[in-house]
Amino acid sequence: MEKVYLKRLYLVNFVLAVKRLMKEAAELKDPTDHYHAQPLEDNLFEWHFTVRGPPDSDFDGGVYHGRIVLPPEYPMKPPSIILLTANGRFEVGKKICLSISGHHPETWQPSWSIRTALLAIIGFMPTKGEGAIGSLDYTPEERRALAKKSQDFCCEGCGFAMKDVLLPLKSGSDSSQADQEAKELARQISFKAEVNSSGKTIAESDLNHSFSLNDLQDDIPATFQGATASTSYGTENPSAASLQQPAPPVAKSTSMSPRQRRAQQQSQRRSSASRDVTQGQPPRDNHTDHGGSAVLIVILTLALAALIFRRIYLANEYIFDFEL
Repeated sequence: MEKVYLKRLYLVNFVLAVKRLMKEAAELKDPTDHYHAQPLEDNLFEWHFTVRGPPDSDFDGGVYHGRIVLPPEYPMKPPSIILLTANGRFEVGKKICLSISGHHPETWQPSWSIRTALLAIIGFMPTKGEGAIGSLDYTPEERRALAKKSQDFCCEGCGFAMKDVLLPLKSGSDSSQADQEAKELARQISFKAEVNSSGKTIAESDLNHSFSLNDLQDDIPATFQGATASTSYGTENPSAASLQQPAPPVAKSTSMSPRQRRAQQQSQRRSSASRDVTQGQPPRDNHTDHGGSAVLIVILTLALAALIFRRIYLANEYIFDFEL
């Protein structure tokens, strides 16, 4: 039953992902002067994209190509981004670590799309790698040289040449608006990642503080502490240790009637109650028990003798009255 449910859930997610990707493919069908992306003909979950390097940076004039691999759970899970053009900022042929990539599913939002990922790549290119997975820190001269060489790149997978993919760069407001949108998106995504990481750090510190050794010792139930104490002193008081031994498990019988099961449960409750009462009583002294028994025997003997003498007296008195 569980396997059937998981299979149906997978099929539902797959259908939703296909519908979403078909819609995005129609929206990104026409290239712009800053980015372009389309799925492969034989695989809807692998896209090839091309982005232009951000202006006023070391990547100005460069045209960079890469792959976007989407999971079947898209858009609930983030895609993986791989650069295919040498750029000096990201490694070639390796999944890069961004807040919108598969390395950080905690910061991904289902409302984001492939267009969001393209703008984020453009916005993150001028930023520092800071040791992230798939990041590089080339010198500005090396990055400018790679930007010039990138225009001669031709992808063997999709067959696109970088010179012919994007539209000519415009100098109007549309181009500057796209650049500002990419920068603002990168700033928002990086800020969200910082907030999530700081919140995670604070939560981890609070968790470590709350689960210190002293707190764990305070949270130990009193029953376990008593069991530990009785174990340590078990050799001095073997009778108490024997009382604290757990009762053997009762074998279950599937052939018993409901009345027999109720009777068995009631007997178990009585035995457990008597065991608790016995455990709660302090150990008695044997000498005191013997002395009390002797006194009780003497009292009973005297009472019996008194009854016998009274019976004899009453019988003699009745005979005396009869003779008179």
